[in-house]
Amino acid sequence: MAKVYSICISEKTGTLKTPVLKARVSNLGIVGDAHAREGNRQITLMNYDDLAELSRAEGREFMPGDMAENIIVEGLDFSLCQPGTRLALGDRVVVEVSQIGKEDHPSIVTKTFGVSILPYKGLFCRVISGGELKVGDKVEIAQG
Repeated sequence: MAKVYSICISEKTGTLKTPVLKARVSNLGIVGDAHAREGNRQITLMNYDDLAELSRAEGREFMPGDMAENIIVEGLDFSLCQPGTRLALGDRVVVEVSQIGKEDHPSIVTKTFGVSILPYKGLFCRVISGGELKVGDKVEIAQG
């Protein structure tokens, strides 16, 4: 079963994200995250395996939040997630993948670590329905 491995927020843009045990998701994104706003990139998902692979390749351990992701998902095949795919997180939260990756540009992540994988591996999502979310909650494809 796929699950939420971590939830991360940043109170200000241009800073690394900090892990939290639970969060409320609104129609703008994760409450308390500086990047929560209208648009198609309200929540950023990253695959646990991609972060682990980056850690192996770089010879150092990257922690949740280091890549500026909001949610790390463990156990979900991201290759099944294309734009338009809806994911159910926990009991109530539903997000829709709007894009895979993004333009690679200098960011707090590349300035701090010299490498970033979100431009290539991240799933950028818009919120369909909000609710409470916590680490360990199940994640499943709701509609693809």
